[in-house]
Amino acid sequence: MQVFGLPGHVIRTGSLASRLAARSASSEAALRRALVGRWRQAISEGLTAAQAAHAVGASRASLYRWERCPEPKSRRPKRVRRPLWTPEIVEDVEALRGDNPMWGKRKLVVLLRREGVRLSASTVGRILQRLVRRGVVTPVPTLRRKPGGRRFRLSLAQRYARRLPKGLKAERPGALVQIDTLFVNVAPDRPIKHFTAYDPVAKWTVGAVFTRATAQCATRLLDKLIAEAPFAVTGIQVDGGAEFKADFEKACQARRLDLFVLPPKRPQLNGAVERAQGSWRYEFYASYDLPPQIHKLQPLVDAFAHRFNHYRPHDALDGKTPAEYLKTISSGNLAASHMS
Repeated sequence: MQVFGLPGHVIRTGSLASRLAARSASSEAALRRALVGRWRQAISEGLTAAQAAHAVGASRASLYRWERCPEPKSRRPKRVRRPLWTPEIVEDVEALRGDNPMWGKRKLVVLLRREGVRLSASTVGRILQRLVRRGVVTPVPTLRRKPGGRRFRLSLAQRYARRLPKGLKAERPGALVQIDTLFVNVAPDRPIKHFTAYDPVAKWTVGAVFTRATAQCATRLLDKLIAEAPFAVTGIQVDGGAEFKADFEKACQARRLDLFVLPPKRPQLNGAVERAQGSWRYEFYASYDLPPQIHKLQPLVDAFAHRFNHYRPHDALDGKTPAEYLKTISSGNLAASHMS
């Protein structure tokens, strides 16, 4: 196999490793002092200077020189290359690059020749490097980056969503419903995206399935939750997934719902919905032969959610179902869950 080029990340990693491996002046001087010390120790034990130098792996001339001055000397040339171009040429290159920001040095050489200025491509490249360091010219790779979210991102202060305050917990049903996404395969070649909404107080769940995990799909789940939940939903808690931004944030803002986003690397704060998705994965998807078509699968998802909310007993609710627990709240006999 012939390799004609390496990926960019391999080249960048290799250059970084080479910089880390390069010795600094102080470490090089310490190494030289150690070699000279070993060399002198070998001579004191009866070896000749040549034999001792061969033993430590350096020439006698180098060892004598390092003994006098172990600090490495600068390798910078005494006579460095001076620019051969004039300020007028720099202005011409800057003007041409400003009119053609995506063109490289070879195209600029042709344009300069048309104006009667003959320069090599290397010289034009060095001029461009100086202009880039001065901040006058923008590098082409920067201009070629994809616009949009990757280059311009809204900070959390500019978004409607807020960072989940430390220690915030729901005190009543609907105050902080957790929403998350589960990826499952109903067939070897048919992955689906299952959205789960779960109330950590009443243990009430709502599910919806789609072929993609998008903000529009998350918004449809939100509408389904508000329509079917037997309690008023006032707050939503999500992770930092892309499906919970854009249209989903706008939907929460339009409905005046508090939207909280988890801090980075804190999935345990979404533990309630993660536990509910474990029930969906093992008690539903792993227990039944399900159709891969979304329009056929969604009624079965609704049926399991009804079973989960009205029939399945919960240890956290002292053996009650979520529906029975909500009835105790409506009757005024509130028995709080020990898991909330």
